[in-house]
Amino acid sequence: MGMRKEPSTTTPTIENRRARFDYSIGDTLEVGIVLAGPEVKSVRDSKISLAEGYVRVEEATLSLWLHGATIMEYGPAAGAARRPKTDRARKLLAHRREIAKLARQVDQKGMTIVPLKLYFKNGYAKLLIGVGKGRSKSDKRSVIGQREAKRDIDRAMSRRA
Repeated sequence: MGMRKEPSTTTPTIENRRARFDYSIGDTLEVGIVLAGPEVKSVRDSKISLAEGYVRVEEATLSLWLHGATIMEYGPAAGAARRPKTDRARKLLAHRREIAKLARQVDQKGMTIVPLKLYFKNGYAKLLIGVGKGRSKSDKRSVIGQREAKRDIDRAMSRRA
């Protein structure tokens, strides 16, 4: 008998930290994501990159699709011919009224839907998406400045206490 691997008590949370820096995020929404079996295993092993990902609203069928996110192949999965492509578009699950609301927001100039976080909830993969407006280089610099100023203030306060 082989050693059985104990299921991990903590499921991974994959965050897209770059998104909060590159975009000022407004509304967020938790949606489901349609994954193939081997992809679920890869996500559980944290073999996924959301950094280049973005979400498109398909107007004809009123559906959401995640593009540009890479889920690595799960090595032990059998059948190389049936393996899904690592960078394919993946369908997102949300209510029609929520999708319509996102579509209206994205119609505004410069607004994009970006993936923020991927996690498991009650055994289902969930993706937190947000509507963001791209930041310019000067905006990014001011964000860095504010973050460093806050860090300096926190340091000074902790020394004082």
